Amino acid sequence: MEPVTHVLTGMCLGRSGPNRTTAYAVATMAIAAEMPDIDTVWSLRGPLEGFQHHRGITHTFVGIPFEAALLVGAVWVWHRWRSRRGVQPAAGPPARWGLLYGWAVVGLLSHLLLDYTNNYGLRPFFPFDPHWYAASIVFIFDPLIFVLLAGALVAPALFGLVGAEVGARRQRFRGRGWAVAGLLGVVACWGFRFVEHARAVQLAQAQSITAPVETSAYVGVTDVAPADPTPVYLSAQRALASPDPLSPFRWSTVTDFGPVYQLGEADTRLGTLRASEVLTPKPAWDGAERRAAGSPLGRAYLDWSSMPFIAETAMPGGGSVVTFRDPRFLGGWLGEHGRGALTGVIEVGANGRVVEQTMDGRAER
Repeated sequence: MEPVTHVLTGMCLGRSGPNRTTAYAVATMAIAAEMPDIDTVWSLRGPLEGFQHHRGITHTFVGIPFEAALLVGAVWVWHRWRSRRGVQPAAGPPARWGLLYGWAVVGLLSHLLLDYTNNYGLRPFFPFDPHWYAASIVFIFDPLIFVLLAGALVAPALFGLVGAEVGARRQRFRGRGWAVAGLLGVVACWGFRFVEHARAVQLAQAQSITAPVETSAYVGVTDVAPADPTPVYLSAQRALASPDPLSPFRWSTVTDFGPVYQLGEADTRLGTLRASEVLTPKPAWDGAERRAAGSPLGRAYLDWSSMPFIAETAMPGGGSVVTFRDPRFLGGWLGEHGRGALTGVIEVGANGRVVEQTMDGRAER
C-alpha cells in the first residue's frame, strides 16, 4: 500500500489500546507501520537494485525483529535525550520498553499484511522460501480504506472540539472506539473484496478459446495441422484477477490457456467477463529471449512475475529489444493510466550480449 495508508493504520492500531499501556505507543506503531519501505533507498543505486530489493528482507518475518529493535532503540535514545533536557513526558503511562517492542512488531506486521492484500505481493518467508504471495484484493491506494482510517483519527478531534464548547469533561484517552471501528471497517472491506476477487477468478477460469491457427509456434497444440478444419479448444489452466481502486466489482483478469495468455475485464456484480481478442503467446525462450532472461533484470523479473508477457523486437543492423511486462499491471485502471508500469526492457546486441537494461524508462547505470 502507499505510505499514508500504512501510517494511518499504525496510528489506529496505537489508539485502539496500546497507548493505554505504554508511552510512545502511537508514534512507534505509526513509524513501524511504514518502516519496511526503508528498502526504497536501494533505488538510489539504480532501477535494477531498487526492483531487486523492493519488498525484500525488510518485508519478511526474519527482518521484523531487527527492525523493531532498531526502532525501539531510536525511541529510547529520543526519550533519554528529552529527559536530560528536562522535558517532562506527556500525561499518560510510563515507557515500558519490552511492551513497546511488542507493539512495534505488531505495527511492522501490519505493513506486511497490507502489502499482501494488493497485487504486487511480497515474500514474507524469504530467504527460506522465495515464493511471492499476493491476495490481490486491494489496489495500492483504496479510497474507502483511506477514508475509514482517516475518519477514525479525525472524528475524535472534531467531537472533542464540540465537547470543549459545551464544557464536557476531557477524556484522557480519546478515540479508542473510533480506532477500533475504523480497523474493523478495513477488515470488512477486505472480506467483501476477497469474495468478489474469488468470483472474478471463477469467471476467468470458466472460459475456453479456440486454439490459434499458427499452431507450430505454440506448445501443446503442435499435433494439429494448420489446415485441419476441426477446431481445437483450450481450457483455462489458471487465472489472476487484479483490483480496481474505485469499484469492488470491477477486476482486470489474465487467463493462462497453456500456449497463450488472454487479458479480460470482469464485472462480478453482473457476472460478466469481457475478454480481449488479442492472445499473447508465451515466450519461446530461444535466442535473445533466453539471453535477456539470464540478465540480472531478467532473473529478477521472472522471479517476481508468475505470468510474464515477453516480446522480442528485432533491431536494424542486428540485435533485439526484449520487453518484460506483467499482466497484473496491464489491464483495468493501470492499463488506462499506468503508462507501462513495471516494464523492463533489455537490449541484446548482435553478439548475444546484454547492452542495456531499463526499468520503467530508467536505464541501469
